[in-house]
Amino acid sequence: MVKSVGAAGLERIELKRLTERLGKLYSVLREAAETESAPLAGAWTPAVDVCESRDAVSIRMELPGVSANQIKIALSNDKLRICGEKKRRKARQKIVSHLCSERSYGRFNRVMPVRWTISVKDSSAELRGGVLLIRLPKIKDRRGLEHIIPIQEIASEDKF
Repeated sequence: MVKSVGAAGLERIELKRLTERLGKLYSVLREAAETESAPLAGAWTPAVDVCESRDAVSIRMELPGVSANQIKIALSNDKLRICGEKKRRKARQKIVSHLCSERSYGRFNRVMPVRWTISVKDSSAELRGGVLLIRLPKIKDRRGLEHIIPIQEIASEDKF
């Protein structure tokens, strides 16, 4: 049986759809604002790839010339922050002038929103050949599901 919807019902449905779209747009804009942080003095931004599979999120960041002890990775429940500093190498010979210098040096800071429910304790990172690979295993999101909490009965005197 198909139930007809009047003009007021259609307006409510369209208003609900518009509200949902605005909510999604707001979320995307908020994530973009969080990733755009104020640049630090001498800062640069390393290139990043974020890939998602069925069971994990992988992040690859190009960090040539940076060692693992120059990188700090911080993970909270809604964002991943990768920061550090790429230092200039001391010249072996006295250089009169640079003809071309395109490599970036200085501090870097990237903040990426984490939209997935991930296992923080199983997360891993490795630096190989100038590429930082971070693996964030996903776990099933249990928010909104009903959990049964067992009740333990303890014999005690009535104090209520």
